[in-house]
Order: sequence, then C-alpha cells, then structure tokens
Amino acid sequence: MLFRGMMVLILLSVREANGQQKPLRVFILAGQSNMEGPAKIETFDYIGDDPATAPLLREMRGADGKPTVCKDAWISYLTGADESNFDLAGRLTAGYGSMWGQDPGKPGENIGPEFTFGLTMDAAFNEPVLIIKTAWGGKSLHTDFRSPSAGHYQLSSFQIENYPKQEGHGIPKDFEQWKVEKSQATGVYYRLMIEHVKEVLADPKQVIPNYDAQQGYELAGFVWLQGFNDMVDHHVYPEHNNPDRFELYSELLTHFIHDVRRDLNAPMLPFVIGVMGVGGLKDDSVDMLSFRKAMAAPAARSEFKGNVTAVETAPFWSDELGAIDEKRGMIDQMSYFLDSKHQDHANADGRMTQEQKNEFLKKYESDLISPAEVALWKRGASNAGYHYLGCAKTFALMGKAFADANLRMIVE
Repeated sequence: MLFRGMMVLILLSVREANGQQKPLRVFILAGQSNMEGPAKIETFDYIGDDPATAPLLREMRGADGKPTVCKDAWISYLTGADESNFDLAGRLTAGYGSMWGQDPGKPGENIGPEFTFGLTMDAAFNEPVLIIKTAWGGKSLHTDFRSPSAGHYQLSSFQIENYPKQEGHGIPKDFEQWKVEKSQATGVYYRLMIEHVKEVLADPKQVIPNYDAQQGYELAGFVWLQGFNDMVDHHVYPEHNNPDRFELYSELLTHFIHDVRRDLNAPMLPFVIGVMGVGGLKDDSVDMLSFRKAMAAPAARSEFKGNVTAVETAPFWSDELGAIDEKRGMIDQMSYFLDSKHQDHANADGRMTQEQKNEFLKKYESDLISPAEVALWKRGASNAGYHYLGCAKTFALMGKAFADANLRMIVE
C-alpha cells in the first residue's frame, strides 16, 4: 500500500514537472457526524505512540508542535445545527471538524478525515487544491440526503403495517402529520450540499484569494462518510439479522452517486465510499456486516468500474480504546441498575442514598478500569463509540486512506 501510494505521488509530480497547466482541483467531502469530525486535537499525541503512525503525526504538526497549516490546501466547510448553518473557510489546518458548541467564526477543537485528506492532497500536487466539505450530525441517506432519482420516500413493510395504528415504541402518534413532515424533510441536506458546492465553485476566489478565474477548476473527487443513522433505523430497514437487510441503502447510494455527478456536471467524478467501521474488525454481528456490505456494494457495479471505490474504515478502529469503552459502558449500565433498583443488583430494595450509589460506582469503576487505562483513554479518546471514540489516530488514518484511494482513481 505504501509503495503504491508513493508511485501515485511520483506520477502526479512528473505531470506537474512537465509543465502541464492544471485547473484548480476540487474535492468534495460529505456525510454526517463522523464526516463532521468528533476527534479532539488533544488526542494527537496518541498517534505518536505507534511507530507505524508516528510519521503521520509529524506531517500533522509543525516544528513548533502546533497543527500544520497547509500551504496550498484550502477548505470551505458548511455545517450547523438546529437549521442554523454556517460556512467556515480558509487554509486547511486542524479544527475543521465538528463545531458543536464552538465559535463558528474560526477553526475549533476537532478534526475529521478532512485534515489528513488535505495534507495528502497538498503533498500530491504543486498547485492549490480546494476541499468543499458539507456535513451535519444525525442525518440519514433514506431521508435527509435522499437524492432526486431515488424518488419520494417510500414506507417500509414495517411502517406500512404498523404506522397507521399510531401506537408502539417509536411510532408516530399522528401518522398524517408524520407523512407531511417526512415529505418536507426528504432530500433537504442533499440540496444544501449541492447548492453549497455550486455557490463555492461560482467564485472560488472567496476561499482562495489568489485564485485565477482563467485557471478554471476540475472536480477531482468525492468522499462519502455516513451511515450510522441508517444502520440503526429498524423501521426503515426492519429485517433484523437478515444478511440482505440493507439492500435499500445500496440502491439509495447508487442513486446518490448518479445524481451528484449529474447535478455537478461531472459524469466520471471519482467517488470514495467510507465504509462504516465503528466497533472495528471484531464486530462481526450480522447487522454490522450486512450494513458494511451494503455500503460497499455500489463500488462493485460494472457501471462504476474504475471510478467508485470503497474504503473499509474498520481497520482504523482502536481495539485497545474500544476495550476500555466497553468497560465504561458497564459502569453506565451499573448506574442504571442502581437507579432502577434492579432486582439482581445492589439497591434492589431502593434504600441506597445518592451518596451511597456514587461511592458504589466509584469503587466499581476503580476495580474495573486500571489507572493505566484511565490515562490511555484520556490520551487517545474523546467521544463515544459511534464516533470512532473521537480518536484522532483513527480519523487521521481514515483521511489518508480516502485521499490515497482518490488519487489512485485519478492516475488510473
């Protein structure tokens, strides 16, 4: 893999050395919360603990120990919450990750895959590159990012059978109102994504001050990192433990790829699918494996040969941090047992005071998680499992893998 990546860089460098005039290369990154990027910059040191990734950390930091500011990689990042979106733009550096609770006027405290993706592209080309990133947490492909050719939202077999009854867990109490709201929500974030890309491309100079309009631009890649909200939706994808449960996701993603290319007038746009990897390779549950298969499936279609590729992200999951996270989950579960007076656990009779419950949990935690594990967690993790533990090492490897896959499609 390393050798092939070096060959990609050599081939691209030769092209530039030959003096071929190249337009501005534009890469689009889109998805939900993991594309936003939940990994705190404070977890960078953990990357250096592994000899295999220590060189990557040296790329991510300057001699002063601060995050690298790319020389020729620029970014426009549309994100937001509660229908309040904002665009953050500038030279790419760390901080263009999740902006929840942070000042929207400047880079924040987190990264996603965009940082090392941009570092890799910055090294690959001798002229500026532009990353246009659009990402929002908690968004689905079946509704929020549903693209035009996928048509109107269609009820699943479970919804057809149960939603008109208007009773049961997670079932809307007003079915007719739910249908109105579902129709209104369908495709909203697809349209926001496309609109933002077109707005930036109408005047790249708003992001890159020295951009020359005569240079033009070339859409050189698209990276999709999403899926969690679809994977956990048992109403839209109801056949639990069915290996083909998520075939609909494959169909929707195929429509998405076609529509992005059509709407951006880029019929051969290289497309990278970041395949769901939370839980790592050890998570071999039927539902997880079937979802990963469904995400990767479009890349195997003959119509996409050579210009759509799937990158597995499970290998980038930290097993050692994941093991600690499982123990943290056990502590949360014990807290629930105490509060609910579970008959098989302490406080079954409900006599424990809050102070006594706190003391019980403190001892339970100290017996379960060692001081070394506490320190390791603080060094490498900053979020929950569904956010890849907020581990910068994971997102750094992910971003580089996405860029390498994209570059291979450009060369081929």
